[in-house]
Amino acid sequence: MGPRSDRSPIPFSVIVSIQAPGASRYSRQNGPMDLQLLALLLVVVALLVWRAVNRERREYAQFKRMRATKRRQRTMRRWLIESTLVFGGLSATVLLATWELVPVALADAQAWEPIAASRAFFLDGDVGRILVVAGWVLLAVAILLPFLLLRDADTEDVPKLGDIGALLPRTRGELPYGAGLALSAGVFEETMFRLALPTLLFGIGLDGPLAFAVACVLFGALHLYQKWVGVLTATLLGVVLAYLYLVSGTILVPIVVHALIDLRSLVLLPLVLGKVWSKP
Repeated sequence: MGPRSDRSPIPFSVIVSIQAPGASRYSRQNGPMDLQLLALLLVVVALLVWRAVNRERREYAQFKRMRATKRRQRTMRRWLIESTLVFGGLSATVLLATWELVPVALADAQAWEPIAASRAFFLDGDVGRILVVAGWVLLAVAILLPFLLLRDADTEDVPKLGDIGALLPRTRGELPYGAGLALSAGVFEETMFRLALPTLLFGIGLDGPLAFAVACVLFGALHLYQKWVGVLTATLLGVVLAYLYLVSGTILVPIVVHALIDLRSLVLLPLVLGKVWSKP
């Protein structure tokens, strides 16, 4: 037998209790918690899918046939309240259950080579920083240019992201609800699909990049009421917004971009081209 070490052996219980930096007791290795997160995921997805298929699709079809602005305003007001409560409530519930995993999921996705390379380019290099500024300028141009080119055209002639024509405010009274829906979507949909849901998916065992990809697919699928063009457009938009979050590291960037895109459609377009301010 060889010589005995002077150091006492480290107890096994101490070894297994050591965690990686940034990990929490709610890590993916914790089996019982994984089951709780899986149950929460099933409830959230089931509720969102049911709402999209059996409710939003049917109600949106009815809304497209409405002509009286009072009825349209009541429906838009109800949608605004419901979307805030549903997406806001679900996001808060998920984040309360997974809050300690948020930075872990973000770091795991940011470690993916394409995202890591993008972060190094845009955040650390002078050229990348210039392109970031140019990107914000291009976003503003993309939002405003159609109105300059088609200022004498009808709202139907302006390109839209999906089947959202019926959502465009038609009177001055509908305009605040259009703005509310745009801001609500920007804040609560991004909180759900770029922050809460990917973290929840990460918590049940998916790798960071895959968790964000699945969340983007679900985000697109829930736009089924806008037909397949809307589903595809929303999915691609979700990928772009997820990329912005992962590269920037802050949820505020996709929230602002999403809100600006929706404000362009639901406020600026009807205000400038539809002349809704003159229609009580």
